[in-house]
Amino acid sequence: MEIRAMRAFVTVVEEGGLSAAARRLHISQPALSQTMNALEREFGQQLLIRSSTGAQATDAGLTLLAESRAVLARYDQALAVMTARTEQSATTLRIGIPLELPGDLLSKALLELSTAHPDTRVQARHLSTAAQVTELHQGNLELGLLRERPQGQELDAVLVVEERLGVLLAAERAAELAGPDGIRLDALNSLAWVGFPRSGSPAWYDELTAILRSHGIDPGPPVPDGQPLIAEVKLASVSVGRAFTLAPPGWSQPLPDSVTWFPLVGHPIVRRTWAVWNADSHRRDLAHLVAALDQPATNAAPDATH
Repeated sequence: MEIRAMRAFVTVVEEGGLSAAARRLHISQPALSQTMNALEREFGQQLLIRSSTGAQATDAGLTLLAESRAVLARYDQALAVMTARTEQSATTLRIGIPLELPGDLLSKALLELSTAHPDTRVQARHLSTAAQVTELHQGNLELGLLRERPQGQELDAVLVVEERLGVLLAAERAAELAGPDGIRLDALNSLAWVGFPRSGSPAWYDELTAILRSHGIDPGPPVPDGQPLIAEVKLASVSVGRAFTLAPPGWSQPLPDSVTWFPLVGHPIVRRTWAVWNADSHRRDLAHLVAALDQPATNAAPDATH
């Protein structure tokens, strides 16, 4: 049973006859009559009682009427949703961003985008790297800002920022550990690392924890999924003097007097962020935004670790 025939049957019952239904459907009455006959042959049951005054549904017809209305409602809803999605995607750029990002990285690029493409609206979502990759593959994002470069040919990527991470820790503890050039990473081996869930960015997590281990630091037990490393968690964790966390210079969050930032001697930890998009995309506004983001990737702007 086709949607067209289903809609025609519902119209006949609602109009109470073939003539009125044919006018509403903008088809000839003989063609509509053939469609009703074909439905009755398909189901092997009489669906309509025709008379000189019109047509009425039989018991079987009433059953088909209820089911058809339900199917048509879902069909019409699906069309409306997909139409809206198509219209929205033509003027909206959906961007995934990590929990923290250098403040001027995206703002400058978006300013250029708004000048070149004033009709494009930007929607930004805070998502982990893993979540962004999933959304990009599903077509729910046009651009992602990822902590690691994805594998495969379906996604294109360009490196947009590199950050030399330093360390946040309690001011009193920093005074004990700091030298003229900063703090040595291996000097932190008596402190707990305040980390993030591996599931959010597996490759970056593995790279980072390998560096920590190579400097004698035990990364500790895995952080449970669903616990993003937000600024408030970092500051509260390090303020008591038993833990450290990583952040670049000029961290965007205000620091209490009890917490301070120091560079790491030798800059052993560099975090990279890639702009990633679907390789088959031909959107001009997306290409403009990527070009605006594609600056020399040597930024040491504010940010932290997830």
